Amino acid sequence: MDLRRWHYFAVLAEEMNFTRAAARLFVAQPSLSQQIRAFEAELGVALLDRSGPRFALTEAGRVAAAEARELLDHLERARGVIAATARGDAGRLRIAYTRSAPGPLAADLVAAYRSRHPDVELALETGWTSLNLTRLAAGEIDVGFVRPPLTAPGIEVAVVGSEEVLLALPSGHALARHRGRIRRAWIATEPVVFWPRENGPGQYDAISGQVWPEGVPPIVREEPEDEQLMRAVAEGAGIAAIPEHRARALRRRGVVLRRLEDPVPRIDLGLAWRAGAVSPVVRGFVELSRQAAGR
Repeated sequence: MDLRRWHYFAVLAEEMNFTRAAARLFVAQPSLSQQIRAFEAELGVALLDRSGPRFALTEAGRVAAAEARELLDHLERARGVIAATARGDAGRLRIAYTRSAPGPLAADLVAAYRSRHPDVELALETGWTSLNLTRLAAGEIDVGFVRPPLTAPGIEVAVVGSEEVLLALPSGHALARHRGRIRRAWIATEPVVFWPRENGPGQYDAISGQVWPEGVPPIVREEPEDEQLMRAVAEGAGIAAIPEHRARALRRRGVVLRRLEDPVPRIDLGLAWRAGAVSPVVRGFVELSRQAAGR
């Protein structure tokens, strides 16, 4: 079916005059008349009553005019949605946070993206580095926040920020009364509580290498994530090194947070996505993240 004829008939129905409709459509009047007759033949019904000095719409013609306008409006909306999707201004973006970064770094990026692309539907969830990488590879999410350094085949990673690592001490610990920065030599043999290295090898090695450069002391207890680490510290099981925003968000009775001496330990926050061709919405989020990191 020729969509051009739907357009011609819609304009004719609005103008109710062949001369004005032809001028509006930039076609010759005989050509417009021919196309309308072809449209009637195509539909198999008479759309115009030509019995009087001026034509009128038949009942079928009035229905056809309404349907033509609705069809053309729908096509215009479709063009807009398609163009917006190609620009990255429409669509759906699946994002996974990492539990170790509850602070403003990731949240501000998502808020900025939402403000810039309000018509993109965001599906948000929370995981951790190894899980986010697995889900990226499986195509279950589009981008994921991770803790570099890391190497994952088929995955691109960009650093989008960093934060300090704090020392969590039991409130009854002798160093908890020290108000200045903690020297590394003072904690070289202290019992440690940590999470399993397989949860995020890059982050684990970055923390341990900066906080305990001579080697991690005995790990007396492993917990799956930082909330349980803080509980273990409060119970007096040992000390722990925790990213600042996570440590402050989980602060609890029985735990004192202290900063380490220079060089201050820091860990990066990265954004990961699948390598190769990416969708416009992913490209837009990655570009925004890189711009923010550059600032």
